[in-house]
Amino acid sequence: MQISVVIPLLNEEQSLIELYNWIAEVMRSNSFSYEIIFIDDGSTDGSWKTIKNLSEKDDRVKGIQFNRNYGKSQALHAGFLEAQGNVVVTMDADLQDNPEEIPELYRLITEEKFELVSGWKKKRYDNKLTKNFPSKIFNAAARKTSGVKLHDFNCGLKAYKRDVIKNIDVYGEMHRYIPVLAKNAGFYKITEMEVRHQARKYGNTKFGMNRFIYGFLDLISIWFLSKFGRRPMHLFGSLGVLMFLIGFLSAGYIGFSKLYKLYHGIPNTLVALNPWFYIALTVMIIGTQFFLAGFLGELILRSKRDRERYLIKKTTSNI
Repeated sequence: MQISVVIPLLNEEQSLIELYNWIAEVMRSNSFSYEIIFIDDGSTDGSWKTIKNLSEKDDRVKGIQFNRNYGKSQALHAGFLEAQGNVVVTMDADLQDNPEEIPELYRLITEEKFELVSGWKKKRYDNKLTKNFPSKIFNAAARKTSGVKLHDFNCGLKAYKRDVIKNIDVYGEMHRYIPVLAKNAGFYKITEMEVRHQARKYGNTKFGMNRFIYGFLDLISIWFLSKFGRRPMHLFGSLGVLMFLIGFLSAGYIGFSKLYKLYHGIPNTLVALNPWFYIALTVMIIGTQFFLAGFLGELILRSKRDRERYLIKKTTSNI
């Protein structure tokens, strides 16, 4: 199979048939063998009924329904596990991504030998104040932190070589950082392609300021994991040594000060009245905590087991 199209969605009943017809027309006109995988992330409208009807009419349409809303990352994870195509294309279900971009995305993967191609919505139809401006800040921070030079990390339209999606773990809210996860896994042939962005036709956007905040928190998480995820003791142990060094020097200063005053007959104050005593005590306690955090991180890393992160309620009969 040439192409798997993975589409996570939440309450997009109105757009699904139009999106399916559009994708199918593009695939037919380019003679692609394909499958379309819809992941219903806990929709409360008729999205699942529509997906089920489409799968009954066309066995290339597959559907996965979550028991509740788990988030886009979990939906992509489930779709990636099911995908069988040599090239996997992800897109949103709101008709803002254009299926006519798929042939060029496929060409870049198969002919130009890129491992990941990310869409870049250079001209957007979103609200400039609430979405476009925060996105620019977010993307600049992501480029600086990750070293992956993309203009639009959060674009839903991306194409992957099959090996990429089978060897990365998309969890939490990390769907924004799949290019970074791919780079950390050793897939360095990453590029971007300018794609058309279209105004939302049905329903309301799922974007909110909370996602913008979570995006920056996730950016910090992925930076930490890429640097110290395999050896947490390298970070926490280093901080612990630094704290102990500061505490040791502070304690040494207190001892030297008392000996100096004793030698010169200067009256000594109680150690408890010396502010350096509290500095030494505090940083030594913090140093101990950092060491414990490092040890616990190493233990967790060695004892962790894979756990299911979402509960699938139903699948279509062809899965």
